[in-house]
Amino acid sequence: MTFSRRKLLGFALLPLACDSAKPHQGFLGLTERLNDRVQRGLFRRGKLAREEPASVITREGEFPLYKVADDYPAAPAGWRLRVHGLVATPLELSLADLRRLPSTEFRVRHHCVEGWSAVASWQGVRISELARLCSADPRARFIEFRSFERGQPSEDAPPVPYYSSWDRDSAEHPQTVLAYGRNGSPMSREEGAPLRLYSAVKLGYKMVKWVDEVVFQPIRTGGYWEDLGYEWFAGV
Repeated sequence: MTFSRRKLLGFALLPLACDSAKPHQGFLGLTERLNDRVQRGLFRRGKLAREEPASVITREGEFPLYKVADDYPAAPAGWRLRVHGLVATPLELSLADLRRLPSTEFRVRHHCVEGWSAVASWQGVRISELARLCSADPRARFIEFRSFERGQPSEDAPPVPYYSSWDRDSAEHPQTVLAYGRNGSPMSREEGAPLRLYSAVKLGYKMVKWVDEVVFQPIRTGGYWEDLGYEWFAGV
């Protein structure tokens, strides 16, 4: 019997989804470390996800949209993207600044941890381009993406910003971008405007919407859902 890479990763993810009381300790912590090792071994930075034909783009209004806040957040006045951390040149970029940078576009299938998939075309600037612009230090092996969206992880917890940390190889994959367009049009507020993270190599919950900070760092942190027990690497 043979297994696809996605099926193999699905089996690897299963134990972490069963009990999130102590998601990074004991047996679950051991399983997560095994997951990371397996997924890192399967990942190839230069391997591109298959481009889908335009004929299978998910129809407008049928691509599921998610948020953790009570409402879809609006960009703060004077919004700018901050790129900082272990870098030689911290950046503050407006949307117009980002649009002037070299752009890329790809049309791939989006995979959600809940099991559904959908197809869209994404336009934006590669994370690798930002890393070049800020002269990110090679010792910054991880990148944290932060949002101005705030959610409440549990009923008795205060609201916290949505965020996710990535390994740098995945973040600098050619099909990982900070997107400002979808299907040839500017993104809507509901889709994550002015800027959202998008990648062909991760599950949907890793793709932070309403991004306002990119932080290059030498240590791995967590994420809004990762801190609650979701798989950290979350490759597809």
